Amino acid sequence: MLPPFIDIFYHICYFREELAVMNEWRMTMKTIGLIGGMSWESTLEYYRILNETAKARLGGFHSAKCILYSVDFAEVEKLQHEGKWDEATRVMIDAAQRVERAGADFLLICTNTMHKMAEEVQESIRIPLLHIVDALAHEIQAKNLKKVGLLGTKFTMEEGFYRGRLSKKHGIEVIIPDEEERNAIHHILYSELCLGEIKKLSKDKFKEIIDSLVAKGAEGIVLGCTEIPLIVKQEGYDIPLFDTTTIHAKAAVEYSLAEA
Repeated sequence: MLPPFIDIFYHICYFREELAVMNEWRMTMKTIGLIGGMSWESTLEYYRILNETAKARLGGFHSAKCILYSVDFAEVEKLQHEGKWDEATRVMIDAAQRVERAGADFLLICTNTMHKMAEEVQESIRIPLLHIVDALAHEIQAKNLKKVGLLGTKFTMEEGFYRGRLSKKHGIEVIIPDEEERNAIHHILYSELCLGEIKKLSKDKFKEIIDSLVAKGAEGIVLGCTEIPLIVKQEGYDIPLFDTTTIHAKAAVEYSLAEA
């Protein structure tokens, strides 16, 4: 039998060793796979937010484990506006499979619009796809909101893949701007923001459109294009704005640490 002080010392050392092992396990991060480049300006935001969030969660020198495949957006944008969605889907599937082969544990599509083919992408890979709409819905529900306004590309605002998922899967009512406003948003996105240009006139236009959606009963506004947060910030708005870039990236870090 060990003397009492040695026995206590032994247990302290054992406990510290076990705690170190547990902390190491807790800080084990899954590798985040990213399909980016749509546009690279918003992908840059993803990378920044992922790493800042990982450091905030884990401290010290920690950063996010990532594998990024960045497409040539000129090719994707051309397919979008020519309505060649089958070809665009093949581009996304190829990118997803490259990310999976590189060793990612799960996948993010770093754009709202290209979630149009999220189901096809998920079916083509074995790793999970963390859907941007599901991450968004979690944040909307956390604020107990039932009706939101949606801003994005015309594809995102007008087609059912995005607002349909919000309404059918998550029970959130979605309203969109009128046709003239949708055209204006789409033009600003592709002619300015995706090219890295930010103009005061366009900021004012977004403010006008958001005010219009609030007048129609929107309780919150979804910034449903990863470029929109480059020009629209929460400051100056009383209504909650849902920055899908930040929401998606932060959800990815939480998912990567989920086993902890």
